[in-house]
Amino acid sequence: MSTVGFVMICHTALDRAAQVARHWAERDCPVVIHVDKRVSAKSFKWLQTALSDLGNIRFSKRHRCEWGTWSLVAASQTASEVMLAEFPDVRHVYLASGSCLPLRPVEELRDYLAARPRTDFIESVTTQDVEWTVGGLNAERFQFRFPFSWKRNRFLFDRYVELQRRTGMIRTVPEGLVPHLGSQWWCLTRQTLSAILQDPARKAHDAYFKLVWIPDESYYQTLTRLYSTRIESRSLTLSKFDFQGKPHVFYDDHLHLLRRSDCFVARKIWPQANRLYDTFLSPDHTGSAMAEPAPGKIDRVFAKALERRTRGRAGLYMHSRFPNVDWENGKTCAPYSVFQGFSDLFEDFEPWLSRRLGVRVHGRLFDPKKVRFASDADVYAGCLSSAPKLRDYNPEMFLASLIWNTRGERQVFQYSPRDTEDIAWFLSADGNAQISVITGAWAVPLFLSNRDFGDIRKEAALLQKREVEFVDILRRVQNRADVRIWTLAEFIEEPMENLQSILDAMDGPSAPRLTEAPRMANLDGFGQFLQNLKNQGMKPFVMGDFPSTSAEMMPQTSSEKPYLVKR
Repeated sequence: MSTVGFVMICHTALDRAAQVARHWAERDCPVVIHVDKRVSAKSFKWLQTALSDLGNIRFSKRHRCEWGTWSLVAASQTASEVMLAEFPDVRHVYLASGSCLPLRPVEELRDYLAARPRTDFIESVTTQDVEWTVGGLNAERFQFRFPFSWKRNRFLFDRYVELQRRTGMIRTVPEGLVPHLGSQWWCLTRQTLSAILQDPARKAHDAYFKLVWIPDESYYQTLTRLYSTRIESRSLTLSKFDFQGKPHVFYDDHLHLLRRSDCFVARKIWPQANRLYDTFLSPDHTGSAMAEPAPGKIDRVFAKALERRTRGRAGLYMHSRFPNVDWENGKTCAPYSVFQGFSDLFEDFEPWLSRRLGVRVHGRLFDPKKVRFASDADVYAGCLSSAPKLRDYNPEMFLASLIWNTRGERQVFQYSPRDTEDIAWFLSADGNAQISVITGAWAVPLFLSNRDFGDIRKEAALLQKREVEFVDILRRVQNRADVRIWTLAEFIEEPMENLQSILDAMDGPSAPRLTEAPRMANLDGFGQFLQNLKNQGMKPFVMGDFPSTSAEMMPQTSSEKPYLVKR
């Protein structure tokens, strides 16, 4: 009776490898095991002893294996030669690893292959069709030499690749070969596998592939094209990889997912996944007779998991993406509003805005002296502290945490040129930020203060410089925030219309018209104050073309519109 033989490449979790090998061998499937030479002699001896009662298990010559090198191909060649020589009844050879687990009864696999006696199951596509390789080197892996280990000698590996690119040291592919790539887990017919291993040109083929990068993904995939009469370019083994090219590990909670795949074997199984081993190696386990392996059934689940891992939830940072710039899925998780200059121009702006929006409105969250939470709280949502040292340790994450911790409630806060500047770039790049700025409004508190004019002039020069830098950041082409900027002179010409436009953007076009106005600070004499700054050698220009008399700067009003109360 024709049967299938298994070649197992093992290097760790030998107890699980022994359990799987016994499962296959007890069901009349020969097994040849290759154990990495780096495994201790004691462990190797234990494995041999544990399986010594089974007459259809063999052990092949051991090689010291390393990822991405020829040693893995050499190990599969040596074990396959033992399989072909000692088990003449084997008609298909199935390559597996020590971390593989059969998902369906062996009888179903045997019947499936018997119905396809001349079919080779091996993923084999040309380099032009490959989309899964990570880190490049699709065609170059066949054109360059790779004598250095990518893991142990990364520096030499990279430098030698660069040298070959600069000098054009291109290798010649052996005549008759068209390089192909694919999964290293295959199931080949005896005819195809023996033709590869007994080819008179094998010495030349091996010499070429010894210097190819990751040859276990290309050696059999290329040579099978020479000898196979029928290729199914797919693997019967379920093997999934993440966006970095690392294999997914299956745990106990993947049980139902693995069942749905209808694949015959899965890799890579966590050694402590007792439920998986107990379920699939049970004598009572049954599969879907003659069902086609369909790993695509679970591709949607993996795609969603990949998106969650790489993109995450908007505004939620996690350790796998946090150190990488722009790997986050949005700077913050929800819209919020920033007002600069409004609390300087209007005396009761924060309580007025809170009543108008029905939300709590913060003061200056980035005040150097203290975080001005709403109601002057010392601790806010998510135990955020008002201590400026804690906030300034990472102001971007402070703001992202505030928005995340208060999901469902729009956050509104004030900003000023007096505040910590580190947050400016973050605000401008955040598509959730609505930023409204009245340039030059910072001068109103200076105008109303009773301070020495020399000190006022110095502070005004500093604040103007910082505000200009902030506005320049907001006006970048790459800016994603919703930004509105007025000079002080522009804003007080039509303050109610300007306020209404801001609230419309927050509430939508259905926002009700303003019926209550905040109280504007008394600006009588402000024009002369600006002239005095000029006279002292400081040029205040961010306020716009500010009138020099009080009468000229009175806003236009009518009986049909709400008006501003001026003191």
